[in-house]
Amino acid sequence: MKSSVKIAVIVFPGTNTERETFMAVRRAGMEPVEFLWNNDYSILEKCDGYIIAGGFSYEDRSRAGIIASLDPVMKEIRKQAEKGKPVLGICNGAQILVEAGMVPGLKNYQLGIALTDNKRTKEGHVLGTGYYNNWANLFLSVPSGRTAFTRHLQQGQNIYIPFAHAEGRFVMPEELLEELIENQQTVFRYGDSDGNITLEFPTNPNGSIYNLAAVCNPQGNVMALMPHPERTSNGDAIFTSMREYIVENIKLQDKVPTYSADEYIIKPYKSDTNSIEWFIESIITDNEAVSVQNALDHLQIPVTVSKQNYWKIGLNSDTSYEIENNINKSGELFNSNKERLVKFQNRPKTSCFLVRPKEDLLGRQKKEILNHHFKIKNLQYIQSGVLWKITVNDDNFDKTISKALKTNIFFNPFSHDCYEIQK
Repeated sequence: MKSSVKIAVIVFPGTNTERETFMAVRRAGMEPVEFLWNNDYSILEKCDGYIIAGGFSYEDRSRAGIIASLDPVMKEIRKQAEKGKPVLGICNGAQILVEAGMVPGLKNYQLGIALTDNKRTKEGHVLGTGYYNNWANLFLSVPSGRTAFTRHLQQGQNIYIPFAHAEGRFVMPEELLEELIENQQTVFRYGDSDGNITLEFPTNPNGSIYNLAAVCNPQGNVMALMPHPERTSNGDAIFTSMREYIVENIKLQDKVPTYSADEYIIKPYKSDTNSIEWFIESIITDNEAVSVQNALDHLQIPVTVSKQNYWKIGLNSDTSYEIENNINKSGELFNSNKERLVKFQNRPKTSCFLVRPKEDLLGRQKKEILNHHFKIKNLQYIQSGVLWKITVNDDNFDKTISKALKTNIFFNPFSHDCYEIQK
């Protein structure tokens, strides 16, 4: 039986909850080991378990967790998890595990889930989107022995812990969800203080499918948890369970879901006739594009990346010039001190991909602001998006574009749609 248990706390640029995580690990009788993403991997080999701490790795550029998930250190974490060692991802750590395919743990670590923009809804109305922090009741919805992190809780028991995130909404195909429920991988669900589990806010604080707050891999030794158990002693059972799992060298079941997503097909983009399309270019350095570029450079994919924001404004009338001018003056869709409106232009050896959210909460919010606050009428809809321009720097154009897209750094097919603009 092990007398000393070492837990590596993984820290990426932008991680900000490592101190609370160290404290929770110590409260559980374990020894935290700070591990920066670029430290010597041999340190990880000597550790008994791993926690990917919360925060905003790489400032959530492109989307939360994706750039960190592509870092070489995640291959080492995956290697250690395959040995049965426990890996807990908290908040941003959960997003990283999902983007890395370690949760839900499909065959060959295929992507199966997205953690996307929060949606607070009640009686059919969207009350809010984006970052939100509060406390929530989490109910254990699987047997206590199902995971490495729930041994000191009883099925149906709740823990009251804080959460703080902007992209914490679990989305996935219904077919996969049904399989995860049957396989007991839907570990924690949001409920109210009386134990009722309803889809509406505030019981469900972010709009997650099935009120999901945490999902584990098939073996139960990897868990993606959006709320923050490390910030309160109410969550200590998760960490003491982790310790018991390690000390007693417990082995769990291994039942990989059979779900397999079809290959995502990128379709050519078609414009609508009665709409305005805006392409917004940054005047200052676009750090999001720089971070994506750096990640692809590290993966040795020879491309150059640039980015523009995209708005599509659907109209109920033909008075497009007046509406366009009024929207421009409102400053709601772009900041003229940092951005400028440009015409779409392509370059040689370049593919252009428009990425739009499947559920466009930002576009809906902007339409309501322009309509109610700025009194701009005749708006049918507003759609938001990002235009990624990928220029290939070698002679294998199709192969290199395909390789860049398969990193999933530009979009997650479970939360976004992607189109190729061919003009």
